[in-house]
Amino acid sequence: MSKLDTPEQVVDALEKLYADAVETLTNCLDAYLKDGTPPSGELRTSRAFCYPALILRYDPEGPPPPISRAFGKMSEAGTYIATITRPDYFRPYLIEQLTPLMRDYPVEVEVRPSGSEIPYAYVWDKAESGGLDEVSPAELARWFPSPALSSIGDEVADGQLYSPGDTRPLALFDGPRTDFSLKRLQHYSGTPVEDMQRYVLFTNYHRYVDAFCDWALEQLGDENSRYTGLSVAGGLKIDGNTPDAKSAIDAAPWRRFQMPAYHLMAEDRTGITLVNIGVGPSNAKTITDHLAVLRPECWLMVGHCGGLRHSQQIGDYVLAHAYLRDDHVLDGVLSPDIPVPPIAEVQVALQQAAADVTGEQGDRLKKRLRTGTVVTTDDRNWELRFTETAQRFNQSRAIAIDMESATIAANGYRLRVPYGVLLCVSDKPLHGEIKLPGAANRFYERAIGEHIRIGIETLERLARDGGAALHSRKLRAFDEPPFR
Repeated sequence: MSKLDTPEQVVDALEKLYADAVETLTNCLDAYLKDGTPPSGELRTSRAFCYPALILRYDPEGPPPPISRAFGKMSEAGTYIATITRPDYFRPYLIEQLTPLMRDYPVEVEVRPSGSEIPYAYVWDKAESGGLDEVSPAELARWFPSPALSSIGDEVADGQLYSPGDTRPLALFDGPRTDFSLKRLQHYSGTPVEDMQRYVLFTNYHRYVDAFCDWALEQLGDENSRYTGLSVAGGLKIDGNTPDAKSAIDAAPWRRFQMPAYHLMAEDRTGITLVNIGVGPSNAKTITDHLAVLRPECWLMVGHCGGLRHSQQIGDYVLAHAYLRDDHVLDGVLSPDIPVPPIAEVQVALQQAAADVTGEQGDRLKKRLRTGTVVTTDDRNWELRFTETAQRFNQSRAIAIDMESATIAANGYRLRVPYGVLLCVSDKPLHGEIKLPGAANRFYERAIGEHIRIGIETLERLARDGGAALHSRKLRAFDEPPFR
């Protein structure tokens, strides 16, 4: 293979190897469907079905330079390897990661077929390979590579250490793990992964989706807007020329999907993705586990919470800067005694956006927006056990309680995605202000449009900066892979 001198040449080589492997695998699947001809054993042994491997060899004469940035840095000499899927889709990300490494370090770069085969399910397009679902998975697994859970894991992200002399991971996620999540994202969200944007909002109520879509349609109707279209769960695409777009969105089959997504698209995927994750930490972990492989610039939670302080009013905001993790879904991979720090750049952007959207400053804003600890629980009926938890809540100095925020933040910390949480007080269970139908409707009408606009404005601020402020070193481990 010719010498690879630039990041663009490296990605070109990855794209060619990947396209060749997918074409070979697809052709063999088609032949098997047509007349039962299995692929030859030589194809398997020659690695014709394999992901491309990206290899960086770093052997400096002295110690690595003390470069202080959040990615694109080498901490130790060694050989760094990653298997790569969809290099066409990840091209901007790959170039972003390779540029500082190839510029600042004397690395030798190689691209070659790996020993890891692409499972047939990850290249199978039902529209092009009709009939494959009529063949039993056991029969297909005799002749074609199939998904194996033993090859899919988060050991790198969860801090597995490597002995001297071992090859080291170049990235947090390899090809099989990434492909696994790409398929799951499409399944859960009801949208193509190609439409997903680099700035992400999570919410837990569909009314926020309605407000987001209304704002998105306003943007698409503005000829000066940077946004180009809206992708809606269920396969609907909206642009500025779509007739009766609101009715089309309402009629879309988004209800078929567990966590429907809505993507307000912009150039280079710098738009905004909104995902309605519903209620509870399990969904919050599920979607962030999978979205993390896209390496988003940031994700934010904008949802409802119970206010725990007498001075709070329904409709006030809570800017989380710490979490009491009673959600439990991540305890096995990120112990609750590991601190989850706030990301300063996100906190500042959220507060500035709140001031801009509400029009309030100084003491007036401080009265409505309180910063503090949020309790996240996995028990929706925590009120029935309050006598057991009151002291712990009190000692934590918590100001709000919900069921998703700590999970969103902790998984962002674990998977190195900058995170933030801005909640809106919808009830005050400790002070006798529970949500009743009439009060709830007034709250929704007043607060939801403003709240989602704060989330949008925060992400737009961060996007205008190009994401540079988000590349936080506090998310890096001491033996971090070079790629972000």
